Amino acid sequence: MSPLLARLTIEPAALAWLERQSWHPWLVVGLVSMGAFIGQLDATIVQLALPSLGHHFDVSLQHVSWIALSYLAAFVAFLPIFGRLCDMFGRKTLYILGYLIFIAASALCGFASSFEQLVIFRFLQGAGGSLLGANSISILVKTVSPAQRGRALGWFAAAQAVGMSAGPVLGGLLLATLGWQWIFWLTVPFGALAVLLGWLALPRSTGTQPDRAFDWGGALLIGPALILIVAVLNHVASWGLGSPATLGSLAMAALLLGLLVRRERLFPAPLIDPALFASPAFCSAAAGVALGYALLFGMFFLMSFAQGHGFGEPPGTAGLHLAIIPVAIGLTAPFSNTLKERLGGRWIGPAGMALSLLAVALLLSTLGRVEDHRLFDAVAYALFGAGLGLFIAPNNQVAIAAVPPALAGPAGSLLNLMRALGTSLGVAGSATMLALNLEGPDGATRDWLSSSGADMLIAVRHSLPLLGAIALLAGLAAGFAARKVERLGTRPKAASGQADIGQSRLIDRR
Repeated sequence: MSPLLARLTIEPAALAWLERQSWHPWLVVGLVSMGAFIGQLDATIVQLALPSLGHHFDVSLQHVSWIALSYLAAFVAFLPIFGRLCDMFGRKTLYILGYLIFIAASALCGFASSFEQLVIFRFLQGAGGSLLGANSISILVKTVSPAQRGRALGWFAAAQAVGMSAGPVLGGLLLATLGWQWIFWLTVPFGALAVLLGWLALPRSTGTQPDRAFDWGGALLIGPALILIVAVLNHVASWGLGSPATLGSLAMAALLLGLLVRRERLFPAPLIDPALFASPAFCSAAAGVALGYALLFGMFFLMSFAQGHGFGEPPGTAGLHLAIIPVAIGLTAPFSNTLKERLGGRWIGPAGMALSLLAVALLLSTLGRVEDHRLFDAVAYALFGAGLGLFIAPNNQVAIAAVPPALAGPAGSLLNLMRALGTSLGVAGSATMLALNLEGPDGATRDWLSSSGADMLIAVRHSLPLLGAIALLAGLAAGFAARKVERLGTRPKAASGQADIGQSRLIDRR
């Protein structure tokens, strides 16, 4: 490593007085939990605000979805890269840098005067979020003693649940009172406080590997490949399934992925360890992770337009309704392990997806068809969130248990990537389905801004089978993975410490 790079990567020491305090580790836990809270808050606030932002900038469904997708695309593209750079050069400086990028981009998003500017600033925000996501759990695990690790990870998960639940409510209130700009400015003071605390409290990194080879080839291949896939799924309604743009983009993505696979097999320190894919159980559980988050954010996307444009609900009311989903996830998830032990590992994932599928069926039969829709919507949202709450944690544990303990770290990182990719695919797929279902009798796509509330509800209802198919596939994938693990004689709790770390990496947000 060059002397200049060595000087740049020297991390500032924590304040000596703080490190001597018995509560110093919990200050670090609070810091990384603040990042988890901000990430989930941003995710759900933006989902709720998409209809309002679409009205403000006067853009199509496929375009307005890029307000969410640009963040996710940056997060997915940079996460493996930043994860490796943090292993090489340390986590403290890069974590603080992630906060600085995130809050600067958040402020710029609020000042955006055009749709294009907002998308660019959201991409920059996603890069900052990726730096946070690549660091937070590792910082927490290395700061807290093994005896306190479970408690610390519990606080971290609780912060995420609170952020996800508060997002729709706060977003609705801000949209109704202060304007859309404040959904981005809200996170700035939290981030500024985190930068100050991080500089003073975070310990210097240990165990860095500055001389380790970096996979530049993999870094240049993985991001464009994933972004192309998301772009095709998001724009296939307007491009056409057999158009040169669609086919060309898919061919290019396939070529890049093929080159990536070849590169990762040959490179001694790959960004994504190919050994993970030797386990069918892990592959199936990882697919379940992506499908579960695609289901969650696909529902958020569709129901945001149903509540805001279809029913014409004020943002505050729509936010309160949608908050039922994350609240149900947070209330149900703590009991998922107990139910797993009673029902058996192979049944808990499919059972959770069965509840979510029942919720989709209820919405399919009632949305836009009954007068008292709020009651039916609330029941459906509660069932949907409860199903995901039962699904996520047991499936994560199965995924970590399906690989040797030495691969638990890389497995957790890949699951985090699959979560973000699934979120992207859920938003893009739902945007495409909604656009297709807004087509008029002549086949021409109607502008959603000029469509009636009844037409929007019909389009949302006709898009719900996509979510039903995702729930079915997720249940099958989770059930297959759990059966494979049981047959191998591997129990998720056998790697409990690693499983907790991997699970928390999976749910670590932006």
